[in-house]
Amino acid sequence: MNERDVFEYALLRVVPRVQRGECFNAGVVVYCRAKGFVAARTELDEGKLRALDPGADVTGVRAALHAVEGICRGGRDAGQAAGDDAGRRFRWLIAPRSTVVQPGPVHSGLTADPAAEVERLLDLLVR
Repeated sequence: MNERDVFEYALLRVVPRVQRGECFNAGVVVYCRAKGFVAARTELDEGKLRALDPGADVTGVRAALHAVEGICRGGRDAGQAAGDDAGRRFRWLIAPRSTVVQPGPVHSGLTADPAAEVERLLDLLVR
């Protein structure tokens, strides 16, 4: 039997007009402490974004989503968070904020393959 580890994840939501509270899922961040793993995958549905806000800054929203992916990868893309371990980067990314790209609540599960979990959750909850 494959050994499974606890993982945590949060959806990334796009909230084009924060004051209205309307949102849709545009990505997922997955963290597995046992594997020292953190990753994000995003997919922006421009049609949904424009339906909620015809004047939305699509380029800015896409850049914010890609920044989350960069922080997860570490390296120069992560800026000040580059030296942080996977857990600190995940906690920073899931901290509540009032911006166009917001993290949802944290959920947990068990997985033998956190990287595959990222894709599974993206297919299930975003696409």
